[in-house]
Amino acid sequence: MPSLITCQAGFEDLLTKELADGGARVINRGPGWALAEQAPDELAFAHLMLNDAVEVRGDSVNALAQGIAEILLTSLKGERIEAAWSCVFDGPAELVGLGRRIGAVEKAFGELLKKRLSRVARLATTELPRGLGETRGLFVWFTDFGVAQVARTIRTNGPRRMADDDLAPSRSYLKVEEAYVVLGIEPTEGETVVDLGAAPGGWSYSAAKRGAQVIAIDNGPLKGGALNHPRIEHRREDAFRYAPPAGVEHNWLFCDMVEEPHHVMQHIVEPWLSRGWCRNFVVNLKFGRVNPIALLRELRAPGSPLRRFAPDVRIRHLYHDREEFTLTGRVKPAE
Repeated sequence: MPSLITCQAGFEDLLTKELADGGARVINRGPGWALAEQAPDELAFAHLMLNDAVEVRGDSVNALAQGIAEILLTSLKGERIEAAWSCVFDGPAELVGLGRRIGAVEKAFGELLKKRLSRVARLATTELPRGLGETRGLFVWFTDFGVAQVARTIRTNGPRRMADDDLAPSRSYLKVEEAYVVLGIEPTEGETVVDLGAAPGGWSYSAAKRGAQVIAIDNGPLKGGALNHPRIEHRREDAFRYAPPAGVEHNWLFCDMVEEPHHVMQHIVEPWLSRGWCRNFVVNLKFGRVNPIALLRELRAPGSPLRRFAPDVRIRHLYHDREEFTLTGRVKPAE
């Protein structure tokens, strides 16, 4: 059965190309989604993957709600729900008025579920699971006013909207906050972070507010909550020339610079990973002037520094990313 894969609106072409590059057959697509057969698990542009999706059509709110309820009730035979479970209805915001239709169908579905399985209905939550991996529940994605894809299992790829901070110096703060969700860990008190190309300091501020000690490398000024922060040491140096003192290993490498991605890979990512200068990393690569699918192939190739020194690297196009990939990973200990 096909999978419904969602992505950031405006990047459907790249999601479709990535799916095709991975051997998947794309059946249909629309704003912020694609329907495909044999979709690979590892996708950079995917936000959510509704596995084994079943299409429901209906000319009315009640018809759609009834069709969705029948899928859930049939699949629940032999299955017991004893704890909170995700029951999520969503669809592309780009279809004007679709949100109202989704809300109406969700309400009608809820009433049907209460009548049939009141205890199960009480345990339902509309929250998507945080982090990565598969979750069992009910997931409904509307591709049009009268069409929805329904799945009992969803794979979350990590991207999600993050809450802003008034002291954060820039919007880029949201990207590193989101990257922690993808990686599954974040800087903590007592850890050390090197932030290359730090200005105006969004990523440095994110780490410092968690208690980490930050070395912010940039010739430009820091602003907002990063300016004069007691846990941020600002060094006005060239980020491409900076290297830790001999024998020093940092817990984290941050890097978010408007530079050609191959230049960043060659002069920052490879030396930092191969020489063991950091244990974890969050690095952004801008793909606006290169072929992003070709770049993905290079990053995933067996000979890539990522595969050699951080084999579990996660490459994502995040909710808060623009024309860029965010790389998160843990450096493999030296043999």
